[in-house]
Amino acid sequence: MSTEDTNRKGAGLNGLARKLVTGWAILGGVVLIAVVIMQSISVVTGAFGHPLPGDFELTELGIAVAMFAFLPYCQMTDANVTADIFTSGASRRVLGVLGVLASVIALAFSVIMVWRTWAGMENQFDYGYQTAILGLSIGYAFLPIIVSLILLALASIMTLIESFRQTVQPSGKVYS
Repeated sequence: MSTEDTNRKGAGLNGLARKLVTGWAILGGVVLIAVVIMQSISVVTGAFGHPLPGDFELTELGIAVAMFAFLPYCQMTDANVTADIFTSGASRRVLGVLGVLASVIALAFSVIMVWRTWAGMENQFDYGYQTAILGLSIGYAFLPIIVSLILLALASIMTLIESFRQTVQPSGKVYS
């Protein structure tokens, strides 16, 4: 990797965005670990007739939040599911064009999802939807999901720029 590649990936706004997306994914991992620990405790205490009340509710909310927290990182690191068998013989320019197309689709998806998830969150609060056992407002789980979708849009813009560079200058290094 050249100095220019390192500077492009790790400096300025790009570097800040990468750190933000990575940190958010790590927080998603912490939420996931917390859900696993809570479920483990619930299984053990349930064996003695005292399961944790609301463990299924917290699992549903926690897994949703964690899953969305990983999406921006998957986009940024090009770790989404792909069908490489169809592109294994493609030129770097073709791969760049496909990368641009995929990034545009991911960006459109994330923008639409922010819009609709925000509307869904408003409905959750307007109608006072709560979990059945713990009485937690479901709308609060939408907040970190919306942040994840905004970060997905940011990661999509980053990969769009990188793919465009690969398309325009296909002899250069591919940025991950």
